[in-house]
Amino acid sequence: MTVETVGGAPRPLHPEIDEAMIERLVRHFYARIRRTPDLGPIFEAVVQDRWEPHLRIMMDFWSSVMLMSGRFKGQPMQRHQALRALRPEHFQTWLALFSSSANEICPPDIAALFVDRAERIARSLQLGMFGPPELSLARRKEAP
Repeated sequence: MTVETVGGAPRPLHPEIDEAMIERLVRHFYARIRRTPDLGPIFEAVVQDRWEPHLRIMMDFWSSVMLMSGRFKGQPMQRHQALRALRPEHFQTWLALFSSSANEICPPDIAALFVDRAERIARSLQLGMFGPPELSLARRKEAP
């Protein structure tokens, strides 16, 4: 994917996406995550009482992805690999929640952009953590 620029600076993916929209989406999405039986406990165990700093990091992440702000400086793969409770099937739940959140918060064309990026990110993380889907399925069948 190439990034278009305006005056040498990266251009946002859509002119109507702004920091306020990203904040609404992130807060809405993570409120839903916290109430989800299979993902909520995983996040609570890691984030604990640091939800506001976590949300700020996620806003920086999505600002970097959607607005090309460059604010996010983390290493998502390493963070996710440390989550021993995370399983391949959790990514589908995450994507479903993200997609429905994006569609509730954003206009349809913008929601589609967010969901497209979320799907790419989830595929990358899942591949990096568990290998190709057929390999992770074989590992689950072999587990006691």
